[in-house]
Amino acid sequence: MTCATAAPRGIGMTSQRTRDRMIARLREQGIGDEPLLAAMAAVPRHLFIDPGLASRAYEDTALPIGFEQTISRPFAVARMIEAARAGRELGRVLEVGTGCGYQAAVLARIAKEVYSIERIQALAEKARANLRSLRIANLRLVHGDGYKGLSEAAPFDAIIVAAAAPLVPRALTDQLACRGRLVMPVGNEEQELRVIERSAAGGLKASRLDAVRFVPLRAGKG
Repeated sequence: MTCATAAPRGIGMTSQRTRDRMIARLREQGIGDEPLLAAMAAVPRHLFIDPGLASRAYEDTALPIGFEQTISRPFAVARMIEAARAGRELGRVLEVGTGCGYQAAVLARIAKEVYSIERIQALAEKARANLRSLRIANLRLVHGDGYKGLSEAAPFDAIIVAAAAPLVPRALTDQLACRGRLVMPVGNEEQELRVIERSAAGGLKASRLDAVRFVPLRAGKG
């Protein structure tokens, strides 16, 4: 894959040592995908949040990023990507809900090609600015309606949705490649993380992971 140069280093609570403690905690929480853990160790999460919150960047908590959106806690990011990867090499991946750009940066280190779609134009521009210093060549950001996916770039080996919908959008399952996996939170007040996999015969198989809490997935562009 084509990816970024060395990540900028932080100091104090944004240092590599702090990042390493986050990785150790993820291992304790059951994340065992070593390429994923290496990617999360390399991506400077503090670059994707407001400077006033930088000291909390590597805590296992969601943080506000503006526009009534949040950056998911590190465990949620790791859990979703690990479920989507399932130990496979990933070719083309779609992320629905770019947010601040952090998860897209992690995905770009473990997939050959990443597309990330964000409905809020101002947030998409913020993500673009956050990612600029990392110079990631295999990542494409799109301002669009995540409910519709990105049919012009389909099919995808994995689709990760960083917001919850009452039902799994049909447009997204239609864009899965053979043996492709869609990982997303489903539900309203009570949400659960689901994995939808397309079989070699073309059918869909659903499984449930954890109880979760995500912002709602909204249709349209803003």
